[in-house]
Amino acid sequence: MNHFAAFAAAAVLSAAAAHAETYTLQTFVNLQAPSIGPSPVHWAERVSLMSGGDIRVEVHEPGAFVPPYELFGAVSSGALDMGYDWAGYWASQIPVASIIAAMPFGPSPDVTLAWMFYGGGKEIIQKAYDPFNVHYLPCHVPISEAGGWFNKEINTVEDFRGMNIRFAGLGGKVLAKLGANTQAIPPGEIYLGLETGRLDATEFGTPQLDVGMGFQDVAKYYYFPGWHQVATWNSIIVNGDVWNRMGEKNQTILEEACLANIAFNLADMVNAQAGAIAQIREAGVEIRRFPDEVLQDLRVASDEVLEEEAAKDPLFAEALASIRNYVDTVGEWAELQAIPPRKD
Repeated sequence: MNHFAAFAAAAVLSAAAAHAETYTLQTFVNLQAPSIGPSPVHWAERVSLMSGGDIRVEVHEPGAFVPPYELFGAVSSGALDMGYDWAGYWASQIPVASIIAAMPFGPSPDVTLAWMFYGGGKEIIQKAYDPFNVHYLPCHVPISEAGGWFNKEINTVEDFRGMNIRFAGLGGKVLAKLGANTQAIPPGEIYLGLETGRLDATEFGTPQLDVGMGFQDVAKYYYFPGWHQVATWNSIIVNGDVWNRMGEKNQTILEEACLANIAFNLADMVNAQAGAIAQIREAGVEIRRFPDEVLQDLRVASDEVLEEEAAKDPLFAEALASIRNYVDTVGEWAELQAIPPRKD
């Protein structure tokens, strides 16, 4: 390409960028965090690609404009065009958000995905977000979490009593019912809490996410399964006025980019766990499963918490009934397809 042609191409690209619709997005988690960190960047790239460069989303780190726990309010007011979030942080304002963030002993990621798009989930959540002038785009389904990092052994549910533990969402309410001192602190403060002894334990994410946080350096035990968050959602939240001004074509692009993001991240997260678990074990952490008796007691306490929350909020009750009915509806498929484990 000669110099004139190169100059002309650059001018065309510059003109296209100048005329692009540009939106500002702040995320809730550091962009360097595995999987969920770069997720909004990957989504923004897909939006640009699908729109032929006509839509640009500028992704910013947590705290770039507002503190992490003020993200929802900033999108609601229009101070931010968009956010990338975990809905559980807004549960005090929107109780039903906690059920899509982390439903204890809830459905698997694939069933959760199906419920959101085919079982009425998205419509229920949008009803809750409408009064806040926020449009909800489910955009990332992390696979099941680990049960958490502990510096004390868990042999019975009595071992949770008096424990200082970072535990967000409904799982935190379950452990509080069992006598734990639960705290919901931002991700960036968890490591220091474990290191200094302010925290005895924490949950956070999958092995892939957790190893990137360095928890293997400050915890003795890593427990499974993630009873408190079998599946969850990270989402793109859009100011309602911004969403309405976009028009149907651009709205569809944002939605389709989220579907692509979901598929990519599901595969990426499944692929990454084995290596992360090996790295955690090599660091000297003891990997364990919660005893079956502990899981049974946690399930009983979880059912109590879910019913208590449903009694407080009609949309929570609607979502809980919807999820349970959907699991019953599609459950036969899993039963019919169940294959017995291989005998070595």
